[in-house]
Amino acid sequence: MLHRIVTLIVKELQVLLTDRQSRIILIVPVVLQLLLFPKAATLEVKNNTLGVYDRDNGRESVELIQRFAKAQAFSNVLFFHGEGERTKAVNNQDVLLAVEFPEDFSRKLAAGSSPSLQVILDGRRSNSGQIALGYLQDIITDYMQQRTGATAANVSTMVVRNWFNPNLDYFWFIVPSLIALITNISTLVITALSVAREREQGTFDQLLVSPLTPGMIMLGKAVPAVIVSVAQGSIILLGGVFLYHVPFQGSLLLLYASMLVYIIALVGFGLAISSICATQQQAFLGIFSFIMPAVLLSGYTSPVENMPQWLQIITWINPLRHFNVIAKGVYLKDMGAAEVLSNAWPLAVIAILTLGLANWAFRQFR
Repeated sequence: MLHRIVTLIVKELQVLLTDRQSRIILIVPVVLQLLLFPKAATLEVKNNTLGVYDRDNGRESVELIQRFAKAQAFSNVLFFHGEGERTKAVNNQDVLLAVEFPEDFSRKLAAGSSPSLQVILDGRRSNSGQIALGYLQDIITDYMQQRTGATAANVSTMVVRNWFNPNLDYFWFIVPSLIALITNISTLVITALSVAREREQGTFDQLLVSPLTPGMIMLGKAVPAVIVSVAQGSIILLGGVFLYHVPFQGSLLLLYASMLVYIIALVGFGLAISSICATQQQAFLGIFSFIMPAVLLSGYTSPVENMPQWLQIITWINPLRHFNVIAKGVYLKDMGAAEVLSNAWPLAVIAILTLGLANWAFRQFR
């Protein structure tokens, strides 16, 4: 029995690795995502354009504008000479924020009062706008403290320490998540196309009349996906350490053990999709129908805690949610075995359920 399973595993690996197009699909997307994803999928606010409508033109407003221009969030300052220009710039997304200084801004500051500033945000880029607004508020606060002669004696000092990411480098957030994200995609693609490819090529019936049982066929389809996905996860791990210099803090044993459970859970989903699809095109549609909700409900783009309660419950059946926590925790903060286990046991439950579902689907739709 073991010899038969090993033979099928070798055959599946040969299909994946000896075909030039299959090798390209397995290697090139991983490398491209490793090179492009951390730089493209960033939530940092940099190199934006700040719009300024200075109706005051006093010394204080000019000094404050100069401070705005030095902020990393703004690489360009666009000056307006009327409300019409400001409105047009915001409508055309030429500026992220538009600041308006009233005519009495400098006079009120000189008199010791607090003048108001109007800031217009582009609601179409609400997240970036709110972050950039925070930068402006910090600059204004520092400026006002200096003008009033505030000292350490009358201004409370807040010392901020960023644990697990001291410099708030966005690569430190994105790279560990890529381990979960890319293995998710590759595992589903390999497994979901396996049975559908056999049906399309007319070799599926030959498997059914062979001495292999349905369980043995499923195992033979699953193991190559696990091997390839672990290899791709290792590429991302090495790229994070040596290419992006994100230090790996935790245990490789814990990471790879949880990765295996995670991939097995995904294998169940992939085989279930593959079992009910007659063609590879249908399998591709099934993959992407699963991947997009899985990414959105994983906490990768937005925290799970921000979602409605009923949606948070649904996320428990998403393997990507649990392994994303493990990958970032082990990578960045040396997550302990007990904490890894608390996030890994749901993966084990999902794996048992999805493999059972795949076995049922395999028998029903063969």
